[in-house]
Amino acid sequence: MKRKIAKKKIAKKKPAAKNSTAPEKNKKDKMAAQTSDKALVKFDPLQRYLTEISSYKLLTREQEKELGIRVREHEDKDAAYRLVTSNLRLVVKIALEFQRVWMQNLLDLIQEGNIGLMQAVKKFDPYKNVKFSYYASFWIKAYILKFIMDNWRLVKIGTTQGQRKLFFKLKKEKQKLIDMGFEPKPKLLSERLGVSEREIVDMDQRLDGWDVSLDAPLKEDSDTERIEFLSTATESIEDQVSKKEIEVLLHNKIAEFRKKMTPREIEIFDLRIFSDNPVTLQEIGDRYGISRERVRQVEKNIIKKMREFFKKEIPDFASYTEDGTSD
Repeated sequence: MKRKIAKKKIAKKKPAAKNSTAPEKNKKDKMAAQTSDKALVKFDPLQRYLTEISSYKLLTREQEKELGIRVREHEDKDAAYRLVTSNLRLVVKIALEFQRVWMQNLLDLIQEGNIGLMQAVKKFDPYKNVKFSYYASFWIKAYILKFIMDNWRLVKIGTTQGQRKLFFKLKKEKQKLIDMGFEPKPKLLSERLGVSEREIVDMDQRLDGWDVSLDAPLKEDSDTERIEFLSTATESIEDQVSKKEIEVLLHNKIAEFRKKMTPREIEIFDLRIFSDNPVTLQEIGDRYGISRERVRQVEKNIIKKMREFFKKEIPDFASYTEDGTSD
């Protein structure tokens, strides 16, 4: 009888134990989160990446060739995946060589190198007696180099083959000459590197300079931007478009105004007012048998009527005149 009662008590306690596991688990999760926040060493994505790629085994020469044939002949994605993953450590090794130049996030170089590695898998010819890792290293370096060149400055500093060559060799060659006791002048550098003196000078200036934002303040405690001190001889696009619109508007309104003039007024308008080489008042007076003064009065009257017409037809006509007045 006692055993039966004891079993019943145990059976009743079991559900209570199950219900208590959820709060305990939540409590443990909170404690783990607090522990990770207080950890002395923060999460390092580079270290995590290196740990993950170390699990992929390296391939033998025969395995590389076999996988390369499968990729080339059958476009086998699994084979391509194995070729890529087994050479991820090669990308890291090459990226570390360029880290001294880049001096920023190493993962950026690794990412670009991985793209180059995938391109190498596509282009690899397994029937040639070339080791895949040796062939892939050229693609990896090419993609890393391009990334560094494109992101070294806001404006690209190397677009030609000669400039790319100079980017990494110029400083090294200058130091060699200094160590040998020579002054690294552009002429000597151009002979040793096989590029023009002009390219040497240009690249030297680009490497020594740095990007400056035109929107940056002139001083730390100033609201004045650098761009405010730059002058340009050319008009802005907005001013050019605005002038073009005004020219079209005036051309159309002048055409309307001509319809309101007499033949004599039109001729005076064309020969005197609207001409690049206006004729004299005397010439027009002789043509119509009137005095010079009379021609001048007619001309003045035409200009007055034209101003009144423009004031009526063109909104804010005064703002378009040179002196800003409508008189």
